[in-house]
Amino acid sequence: MRRQSGRCGRHGGTDLSEWAQKARRLRRLFAAAVRQMSGASAAKRPGPRGRRQAQVLAFAKINLDLRVLHRRPDGFHELRTIFQTLSLADRIQIAYTPSLKTSIRVSGNVEIPDNLLGRAAKLCLEAMRSTGAVELELDKRIPMGAGLGGGSSDAAAVLLTLPVVVGKRLELPELIGLAAELGSDVPFFLLGGRAVGVGRGTELYPLPDGPAQRGVLIAPELQVATAEAYARLSPQLTSESQENKMVSFQSQTWQASGGPAGRADSEAGQNDFEEVVFERHPQLDALKRRLQKLGAAPALMSGSGSAIFGLFSDREQVRRAVQSLREERVFPITLVSRSRYRSEWSKRLQSHTRGNLWPPQSRYAR
Repeated sequence: MRRQSGRCGRHGGTDLSEWAQKARRLRRLFAAAVRQMSGASAAKRPGPRGRRQAQVLAFAKINLDLRVLHRRPDGFHELRTIFQTLSLADRIQIAYTPSLKTSIRVSGNVEIPDNLLGRAAKLCLEAMRSTGAVELELDKRIPMGAGLGGGSSDAAAVLLTLPVVVGKRLELPELIGLAAELGSDVPFFLLGGRAVGVGRGTELYPLPDGPAQRGVLIAPELQVATAEAYARLSPQLTSESQENKMVSFQSQTWQASGGPAGRADSEAGQNDFEEVVFERHPQLDALKRRLQKLGAAPALMSGSGSAIFGLFSDREQVRRAVQSLREERVFPITLVSRSRYRSEWSKRLQSHTRGNLWPPQSRYAR
């Protein structure tokens, strides 16, 4: 019995040892397989869970036409305008790090009196129901207080970029709603190219892209207060002038959309602010006249000023204009079409986005 018991013990001990070794090998193989699968899954997951950042361009705009009709019950003025993006642009570095608390830091090469960038980031995070650390670094190249929409474009750039780096999705109507809370010009920069602006300027109707026309932009070292410009304009807003403005603006819009009457960029547009602003700042009127003598068509003030732009038919005219105006703060410009506008955005955000959707869609969104 002892021998039998011993044999059983030996056989049993050997069997248990072999099974233990097999079990350890299986556990190691299983763990390796799990690690391999986890690694493959992580490789497929787009992007890290940590800090994400992107550098984007925020393009300026000009108004190819601008009519002010009347003051509305909500305190804003009823407008009719034709927006157009152009090549002059700010650079913005936008970074996001996930966190349980929200912090927003804005820095840059200029002092920003109205922190529109920070407000845009706050609104956007709230709309996405997200928290985290947002860092915004602005390289300001668009002249401030010149009617070029630089601050509005910067805010729109934050609205377009932040959902991409956070990994959330906001549809265009929601983004436009957020943009309208920030300012009347902000919604336009969610579209780019050329568009008619109605109401406060927030009701937008995209127009077909025109040719990549060139020109010059003069940004004098003075700022025009928009509120003051509106106040000086208000006494002139009669019902008769409104009817005339609407007829003229409709004709200009038809031209801007490629109608048989021609193109808005080859015809003389109109800016209702010019009369009252030029009266107070006659040097702006003198700059416009110089552009006209150099062959610009049209030559106009943008927004409520103080920037004056002129469009030309060829590069040589632009070169001569820049040379003639060299004592001024002058910028060669190109009109930026909607297709180019969106292409620039796609290029800047390509490492964080999927497809060529608009607005840009995050690779990290689920």
